[in-house]
Amino acid sequence: MTEQDHVTVNDPRGPVNNGVGHQYVFYGAGADWMIRRGVDSLRIAREDRVRLADRFVPPVGYRVAADRLEKPGSVVLLEAPPGSGRRAAAIMLLHGIGEDEGAEEEGVRFEELAATDKGKDEDSLAPGVGDRFLLDLSGIADEEAYAKAQRRLAVRRSQVQEARAHMVVILPSGMEHAHAPDLEPHTVTLGRPRGIAVVTRYLRMDRMAFVPADLESADLQSLYDRSPVRELVRLAGLVRAARDSGRFGTDFAGWLDQAMHAVTDRAGEVGRHVAAVRTTPERTLLLATAMFEEASADTVYEAWQGLMRRVRHEEETTTELARTDFGERLAALGIERDPDGRLRFERLAYADAVRTYFWANFPGVRDDLRDWVDRAAGLPGLTTDDRVNVVVRFGERSLAVGRPDHLFDLVVRWADRTTGAACDPRAVAALELGLSHERFGGWFRRRMYECARSGPSSDGLARVLAAACLRNLGATHPDQATVRLHYLAVRKGEAAREARQALLGFVGSDRRLYRLLIDRLRERTRRDPHGTEPHLQLLTEALRSERAPDPPPWPDLFLGWETVFSQPPTELWNPLVSSWLNAAAGDRTREMALDVMVGATHGRTAALHRLYAIACNWAGPPARHPSRAAVAARFWQHIDHAQDARTERTGAGPRTTEEAR
Repeated sequence: MTEQDHVTVNDPRGPVNNGVGHQYVFYGAGADWMIRRGVDSLRIAREDRVRLADRFVPPVGYRVAADRLEKPGSVVLLEAPPGSGRRAAAIMLLHGIGEDEGAEEEGVRFEELAATDKGKDEDSLAPGVGDRFLLDLSGIADEEAYAKAQRRLAVRRSQVQEARAHMVVILPSGMEHAHAPDLEPHTVTLGRPRGIAVVTRYLRMDRMAFVPADLESADLQSLYDRSPVRELVRLAGLVRAARDSGRFGTDFAGWLDQAMHAVTDRAGEVGRHVAAVRTTPERTLLLATAMFEEASADTVYEAWQGLMRRVRHEEETTTELARTDFGERLAALGIERDPDGRLRFERLAYADAVRTYFWANFPGVRDDLRDWVDRAAGLPGLTTDDRVNVVVRFGERSLAVGRPDHLFDLVVRWADRTTGAACDPRAVAALELGLSHERFGGWFRRRMYECARSGPSSDGLARVLAAACLRNLGATHPDQATVRLHYLAVRKGEAAREARQALLGFVGSDRRLYRLLIDRLRERTRRDPHGTEPHLQLLTEALRSERAPDPPPWPDLFLGWETVFSQPPTELWNPLVSSWLNAAAGDRTREMALDVMVGATHGRTAALHRLYAIACNWAGPPARHPSRAAVAARFWQHIDHAQDARTERTGAGPRTTEEAR
């Protein structure tokens, strides 16, 4: 069994999956996001953690780990077998720090760290007091990679301890012989939670009416003892799906029976079914329905015909009226048409099993299936929900068989074809799924980085990448989101302008990210002063008063202004300086900007004269703007003091290009 539900909860190693029927909801268009009912992404946002906390069953050893992690500067390494819910345990350990003291401190980071090397643009951890980090090394499978990971872990441990932050590390299973000796004091071994406790908890959170005796059959006990935690959660989710569908009776026993068949029998049923239907039309109709389940019959028919053409099936020479009719074909395959004309399989979770079977057993047609979905996901009869359903179903299967490139191919194709200023919701949904996948999330982050940095691409793809940075990556890996948005923002065109606005809005509410952006822009401006106009322009815009965090981070602003004022004065200075003069006129607490800006010139004459002229133009006639005149007068005082200090110095420091001319 490879499908699973509640990705954050269950320590998954494959694609996300949730059962039958309408499973995903997409709100709006453009950069709005796909939300899938009942499935947590891998982001560690607070709402996800709160939901998980309601359903979490602590495993053996959990309390020991929690006690160790409570101390500031602590690092706990978890050793647990696959399928034991180790990722959920790691997240809950971090979530529970300081729980008794009340709400989380605002501004505390809760992030997942990359398990492998990142690019030089993304190598800073810089933890703060109380920050919480998850490092999942469970996907590492060879000793050389694990040795490198342990060396990076040693550096991170030191940083976390020094900053009085907290970190939980999930160690790879089967690599105990390769553990460094200094890991042992920090390692806690976790067991597996009781299977019946997991199922009971999830059913109760779904408000199921049942008694303990309903969960005590021998078949269930076998699942409790052997199945990974993710499969137990999937079982509970299928019971809920059976109830919510309204097609499988009204009592808990009937829903549970359907769910049990779905998790234990479906793979074998589908195998026998496909073996029994030998013709291309029957098999392609089976797969088309599994991909487009809950879509209208006419749309499924179009998709089916398109799939037959894609796999190069030659149509019968007879007319359609002489062939087996569509309804008869559906009935023979166990597919029913509901009163609204939508198609679905008669059995619970059968579509999931059909998709799994075809991707696993027909590897030679995977490229054809990608190209088919590329076009079929745009059929005019599909609703937005239908389109996102198809995207996620395709993505789940592609990721399950190790083909993330197939999913990203579709992201690029759909984005590149987009016209206008909107994002293609299919591309956004596909990228969201890839980024949220535990095994391949890092692969998608790297592809985003390559695309953002590599030069010209379509505006459509740039918009999709920016949307993913804001909606997904910004929650899980905010530093990486900042880096990718930066690269998108310094391109040319309308999409770059939108990326600049997105970037400045994203970092403007977070002092640490704001500092990261200012430092990156300063470094690039200094590195290549003759080719950094986009970086200088972006830096100047980021330093304006309306873009800075509140309260203003004066040291960061000083460094940024220092870089801007060391360049030849340009028209970029006017809106920057004027914005802070406006801020000082409206709020006396912002008057510190006057002194800091002047200080950032280091007394250079040309720069001071420029500031003086800008203030004169900004102030206007004193009779018309008395409040502005007062602020300008105080600004001029700072300028005069700086000039006086300059004449008293023997060395005036470096000169700007303008001074040298």
